[in-house]
Parts: sequence; structure tokens; C-alpha cells
Amino acid sequence: MQSLPPIRKSHDSNDGDINTIERADEESGLLGRVGTRIGKPVLPTHNFITRKKGFWGLLHGPEPPRVHAIRPILATLQRSPIRLLASRGASTKRLFAAILLVWLITFTLFLSAQLPIKDNKGEHVINLDCVDTLWRRNNECGIDGIDCRPFNHRTFAFRCPAKCIDVKILNPRHVGPVDVNYRPLVIGNGTYRGDSFICASAIHSGVINDATGGCGRVKLTGNQDNFASTKQHGIESISFDSHFPLAFSVTSDDSFRCSSDPRSALLPVSLLATIGLAIFSTSPLAFFPIFVLIFAHVAFVSDPPQASHWNTTVLPDHLSMFAKRLPPAIFIAIFMYRTTIKRTLSGITAQFEKAFLWLGGFWIGALSNYTFDWIPLSRLTAHDLQQQPGAKLALAIIVMLLVFIIAGQAYSFWLEGRVVRYLGLYGVFITAILLSLAIPGVNLRLHHYILALLLLPGTSLQTRSSLLYQGILLGLFVNGIARWDFDSVLQTSEALRGDAVLESRVPKSFPPTFDTTTGGSAAALFTWPRPVGTIDGISVLVNDVERSRVFNDDGEDWGKMQPWQWERPLNNRSDEYFRWAFLWNGRTLDYSNAGTLFANGTWQSEIVS
Repeated sequence: MQSLPPIRKSHDSNDGDINTIERADEESGLLGRVGTRIGKPVLPTHNFITRKKGFWGLLHGPEPPRVHAIRPILATLQRSPIRLLASRGASTKRLFAAILLVWLITFTLFLSAQLPIKDNKGEHVINLDCVDTLWRRNNECGIDGIDCRPFNHRTFAFRCPAKCIDVKILNPRHVGPVDVNYRPLVIGNGTYRGDSFICASAIHSGVINDATGGCGRVKLTGNQDNFASTKQHGIESISFDSHFPLAFSVTSDDSFRCSSDPRSALLPVSLLATIGLAIFSTSPLAFFPIFVLIFAHVAFVSDPPQASHWNTTVLPDHLSMFAKRLPPAIFIAIFMYRTTIKRTLSGITAQFEKAFLWLGGFWIGALSNYTFDWIPLSRLTAHDLQQQPGAKLALAIIVMLLVFIIAGQAYSFWLEGRVVRYLGLYGVFITAILLSLAIPGVNLRLHHYILALLLLPGTSLQTRSSLLYQGILLGLFVNGIARWDFDSVLQTSEALRGDAVLESRVPKSFPPTFDTTTGGSAAALFTWPRPVGTIDGISVLVNDVERSRVFNDDGEDWGKMQPWQWERPLNNRSDEYFRWAFLWNGRTLDYSNAGTLFANGTWQSEIVS
């Protein structure tokens, strides 16, 4: 009687090498032949299993299932790290402890450079984030900038992190007659407008290097006119042809020692440590020290979270957030290990392939602020997809790529006879997503750590492609949590909006009348039509600075309100830009497009969008 290959007792045993399966097949054949000779054939147990026919039976895959296992290319070479360890009589645990100890000491020494330092005046050097400015957006500095003083006669030393050149504004900002978006906010050349990013301005002026960060000194220069646009050191600044009450310059300061950002130096250290952990162990448990090490690297070095505003050191904030985010991430990692990662990594002796594909993918995902930063897709929201150039095309390409990857993974699951189980799992996921979309008052936000968790079960295979996909998804999970924390998958529109526009109604002024009877100056008088609905007043921006708030007190008729007056010298040679916004319940709504009062005294009304 011809024997059939045995069936595994459970799917959890699929981690074995393909050679184990072949030996089991040979033993089964021998048992069958022996049974024939003695007249008592041994019937395979799977002959008693009745398999469904038709489409449902086809979904269960081939019979017998074809369990995937990686056969090493150049097996002798790839197993050499394990043989080397065995020939030296070295313990894997001791080697791991030595690698982690050396990494921890080196890591700590480099991070100590972020401790507080003082300049030659004995004042602390201020740690800035890439988006820190002296002047806040719209009317957040108050009337005439009262909340952002002083405007001049002040200087301070600062330190910037690396990679600020890639930090862009993600929602429109007013700069005179235009709105700018998706670029570093740097206005001017040499002398910069007060709402410019300080660190990006320092890069533009050549004071610091983007790759390593650095230190410099800011000097406030008060009111300035005409900020020119130039392209220097990888940043094209924005022009502004009028006056602004706060400007600053950036200069070098060699009076104190400033250590560069440690990310360039620590990346090879962390990379070598994880490679050592990966190639000198065949146990899937090596995943855990690698996970913690890469998590720490992201949290402290490659993509640390924002620290307190204008602090003397960022280390306490980073330590606090690391201690907050790592424990729940570890619990999730344990669950991922038991359900997905263990099956993929168990029994692999292709040490270099594992390091290149799985660990390499892990680092690609963890360093997504470098590796995927070129993709024009900031957030998966309808608003961002609509306004960010290239976002829709990028999303379409990503979706098509995912379709091909999912099809390949589904075929591999089908070969192993596990596709039905995973179709059921992803059916649950899709149902949960659809239910979330139907909940009123909140928006579904698929952060990249959520996408990683959703897609990771689909990598529970021991194939080379699964090693790569699983590594990338684990890296995205680590980057998402270490940098952004466990942000909610359901968010209100207010939380999701951030500093974006409210899409509210905006005022439109009547053309101004002019009064030149005042000695030495001309006055422009502005009025507005009566608004529809309940409105408390109007905020007035002139050159992006709030100059007045006009209120409708005691229910007075808008038509009887006194005009708002703006005076300027008769010899003024600059155009001025006016924007209006309604005030309602203590809140400033969206500002209008800019109307222009030209230097020659003529007026161009704001364009209604």
C-alpha cells in the first residue's frame, strides 16, 4: 500500500525546517512497506478526515499542506556564527549580556552630551525644537504682539537637533498676501521675520549643519522692513515686502562647547549591536532585546518626541516619555511574538539572510522619518489628501503595492492550508473598521502603529518576503509608539484639525475711505456689512499682526458702528496686507484672504475663495 505524508498535529509545529518534514515522509513510507510485508498495513490518520469539496474545499489549500521553511543559501557560511560560538565554548546568554552592556555604556556616554550647558555669560543654552519660533501664528501673540515681547535688545544661545531641514508646516500660514504650506517656515535672508523657524533659519544662514544640528546665538532686532527670499543650504526662504515688529538674526558662538546631535554617531553603534544579537542566535527570543534596543534608539536618538518648550535639556522629558511608552509596547510585543513572530523566526539557520531581511526591514521601518520621509503623505485624512500635493498619487501607488503583496501572502497561506483562518481574522478587522467609520462625532485615524498591528498577522510565514515585511511593520510600530505614543484610533474633528483652518465664514470689508486731514499721516477707514448669525466682533490683522478687535457690544447695529481706523505715514513706501476674522464665544475663527493697501494709497479687496 502506498503511504501518504503525515499531517502535523497542530499548526504551531510549522516552525520546523523543511528537512524535518522530508524525514517524516521517509519514515512514513517505511512504515507502509513494513506493514505490507506482514499483512497489517498501517492506515494514515488523515484518511479518516473528510474534506469538503467545491469552492470551500479549494479555499483550504492543497492536500497535504506545503509548509514553508527557509533553506539557507550558502548554508555553511550562514551557520558559521553559530558554529564559531559553539567552538569557543561561549554562552549565548553571556555574549548577549556583553553586547547589551557595551551598547548601553556607549549609548549613555553619547547621550550625556545633551546635559545642560552654559554660555560665556553663565546663562543656560536653550534647547529648541525644529518648529520653535519667537512669534506665534495669527493673533496668538495678542494685540500689537504684546504676548511675544520683547522685540529687541535681547540675545540668547540655543541648540538645535539634527534633521530640521525636513520639518515643514502642514497647514497654511499667512505671509503677507499669500498662504504658504508644506515647506520650512523661513522668511527673510540674514534677518528673519519673527515667526520663522529658528533652527531652519540657522541652517539657511549657514550657522548650523542639518546633519548634525548645532548651536548658535539669536539676536532680536525689532521692527524690520523687506525680507528677501534666497535659496541657501537646501532651504528656499520666503519673501515679505513690508514691515514686521519682530525680527532676528542668527550668528555663530564659539564661547562655549556645543556637542553635535548624537544620531549620526549612535546609529552604527545600535546597528552593530542588533546585528550581533541577530546572527549569534537561532532562538526567536532574540526578538525582545532587539525590540527594546531599537525602541530606545528611536525614543532618544533618531526620532525623539518633542520636549518641553525652550528647556535647558531634553533628557528628563525623553526619559519620562520612554518610561511611559515602553511597558505597554512590551506587552503588545509579547502578544505579537506569541501569535506571529515566533512562527516566522523559529528554526531559521539562515543567519545572514535573517539579519539582512528581517533586521534590515526592522531598521527601515524604525527610521521611517528618514526612509519614508520622501513620500508626500503626511497623514491619512481626507483633508490632508486633498491639500497636500502628490498625496493622492502616493496613496494610490501604496494601495496597488499592498494589493500585490497581500495577494502573494494570501497564496502562501493557501499553500499552508491556513488562508481560511486568516480570511476570518481580517474579516473581523474590516468589520471593526467599518463600524468605526459609522460612529458619529469621531473620525477613524489609522496611525502607522495601527496599520502595523493590522498587517502583522499576514506575515506569520517563514518565507524571505515575510521576513522583510514583518521587519518593516515592526519598525513602523516602534517608530509610531516611541515618537507619537498610543494616539487614539478614534479622534474628534477638533483634535484631528490641530492648527488647520476651521472652514468657517470670514468677513469681507467694504472698500475703505481715506482721510488725509491728519498731519503727516493718512487714515484708512474700514467698515463691514452686518454678518449673518450671532457674531461678537471682528479681529483685524495687518501684516499678520493683530492690530485691533472690533466688538458689537450691547446689540448695537453693525451699520451704526464707528469705522475702524488705520493710520500710516504719508511717506510710507510699503504695501500693507489686511485680513479679518469673526470673533465668536471668545474664539477667533478663520481669517480672510488678504486685502492690499498699496503704497500709493489704492486698495485691492480681498479675493473671496
